[in-house]
Amino acid sequence: MRVLFAAPDRNWAEWSPALAAACPEMELLREGDPASFDALIYAPGYPEDGTTLDFSPFTNARVVQSLWAGVERIVSNPTLTQPLCRMVDPGLAHGMAEYCAGWAMRLHLGMDGQHQDGIWRGGRFPPLATQRSVTVLGMGEMGRATAAALAGLGFRVTGWSHSGRPVPGIETLAGPDLPRALARAEILVCLLPDTPETRDLLDAERLALLPRGARIINAGRGTLIDEAALLAALDSGHLGHAVLDVFRTEPLPPDHPFWAHPGVTVTPHVAAATRPETAAPVAAENLRRAMRGEALLHLVDRQRGY
Repeated sequence: MRVLFAAPDRNWAEWSPALAAACPEMELLREGDPASFDALIYAPGYPEDGTTLDFSPFTNARVVQSLWAGVERIVSNPTLTQPLCRMVDPGLAHGMAEYCAGWAMRLHLGMDGQHQDGIWRGGRFPPLATQRSVTVLGMGEMGRATAAALAGLGFRVTGWSHSGRPVPGIETLAGPDLPRALARAEILVCLLPDTPETRDLLDAERLALLPRGARIINAGRGTLIDEAALLAALDSGHLGHAVLDVFRTEPLPPDHPFWAHPGVTVTPHVAAATRPETAAPVAAENLRRAMRGEALLHLVDRQRGY
């Protein structure tokens, strides 16, 4: 099969060996007659001249396999008529679970309150994890892995998703139950995609539903939270802290108020990464399924945007 590597040049060195090993029957190319390709492997930033990729000449392509979990940069392309599959990488899910569990435990234990200033502040003990409620917004692959990790640490975990699809061992609430999911979230972990339904989902009204002193970890998309409302909730003391890994503008501008706010910890979009060694087999399986005319994995719903 002939596959176009429709990704920035910087991705070629790390991805091409892993893809070739996972799918040796594939001829992976960086250019050629669009009508000659059976499939595309895509990552944002292509073409590198800043134009939008026109998918219409790829008349024989049976699938466009994204290398990213998020597809908001491609799903609205009007020329894209081929099936689009997002990347669900087990390595990405594992990394996200580690990031969220690590920060949840740090917030739970109040580790940043141990100032090294010579003052002995004994006698203050955090509750056990079994006494702390955590809500995970978004119960896809990463959300399920994160919820399982948090439950394994003993936290009382609630999941929430639009569909409310059951997850073994985790109480999962559906769309209309968002207020209930927020009301029990002493720690709120946000792993939702960027869609019209999720943008500004956490506005002032919904942030007010969180318990007083609640902490937020957002490693999903920066568009999920109304930034002004978040800062106001932190300033009022209603929220205790926010750990933010994703932002509306990235890199986060040096003069953005998040950098200087004592209630915000900024991490530079490093929560988790798609790893070629674990993601390439997923792409290879989808390419084979496309060539055999079988059902594709992780097919994107164009209406919902993921």
